[in-house]
Amino acid sequence: MTPSAADGPATKGGRSRRNFAGARPVMADVAQLAGVSKQTVSRVLNDHPAVRPETREAVLAAMRTLGYRPSRSARSLASGRTRMLGVISFDAARYGPASTLTAINTAAQEAGYLVSSIALDIADRDTVVRAADRLSAEGADGVIAIAPQLRVAKALAEARLDTPLVVLDNDLGDGTPVVTSDARTGARTATEHLLSLGHATVWHVAGPSGWASADRRSDSWRATLKAAGIPVPAPLLGDWSADSGYDLGRELARNPQITAVFVSNDQMALGVLRALHEAGRHVPDDVSVVGYDDIPEAAHFLPPLTTVRTDFTDIGTRALHVLLDRIDAPTTPPPPLTVVPVDLRIRDSTSSPARNR
Repeated sequence: MTPSAADGPATKGGRSRRNFAGARPVMADVAQLAGVSKQTVSRVLNDHPAVRPETREAVLAAMRTLGYRPSRSARSLASGRTRMLGVISFDAARYGPASTLTAINTAAQEAGYLVSSIALDIADRDTVVRAADRLSAEGADGVIAIAPQLRVAKALAEARLDTPLVVLDNDLGDGTPVVTSDARTGARTATEHLLSLGHATVWHVAGPSGWASADRRSDSWRATLKAAGIPVPAPLLGDWSADSGYDLGRELARNPQITAVFVSNDQMALGVLRALHEAGRHVPDDVSVVGYDDIPEAAHFLPPLTTVRTDFTDIGTRALHVLLDRIDAPTTPPPPLTVVPVDLRIRDSTSSPARNR
């Protein structure tokens, strides 16, 4: 049959390229334009190693010319994968989880995956199971759980996901790979920094009980003081918010013996700084303050905040790669624990207690 004008210009070898203004190009069109079989096009789409570079480029060029976008369902049938990953997160509005989720999305996109995220407010077993079932129904190749609370780990363990799983911050106790920051080293470094300046002891504004990172930071702060033979003050429990830091900071400001405070996150440290300022306790002249996380605003507090930097981008990226390794090599034992290092950023909120007298 002779091609009509509507079919568009003829290509080399008598093949023609259709006008796709009203029709979506399919794999057969790509194969025809590239001069290869549909099987070869499928191999290119699935990164098969047995395709010559020049053939791969010809197929990709044909896809660009035609504006071809492979069907996700077709690729799933060909590869046995959806190239979609699931993320279950809790307390997703906080800086740490939000930054981690952004990193996961970026790394997934670079690896050719989409991400379906479910943010949960309630961390009970039924809620987690429903989230896992939804991701399973969507065909997720694997799941990352941002699980900061201990009860979340319990719910995940009971949910028994039937897909590769990586957990952030928490240990399920069943060999599921965990990616976390080195909270114990971070808290120890913060406490030792204040002690090295000559403070008699270090008070602690802790995160809420039952949060894995808060518990690790409190445990490490306490162990550091005990190892130095220094009295351990009773910790003050906050809820991660600046408001709770402010309320606890007012309590700290009433005690003139307090000269150094380690705060479990930067938002609470911001509240502490305001409370101390309103009480006439100058930082660091009267009280030195160290925060945790190094949020972008920390360097712009008054004074700029000394804090432990957590690389949430690294955490999210590493978690994504651990998950992809599990998907690609399901019989290879994954690393049980991946610990992302932290470091202390010293700014103007800490000084020697010699300035306090």
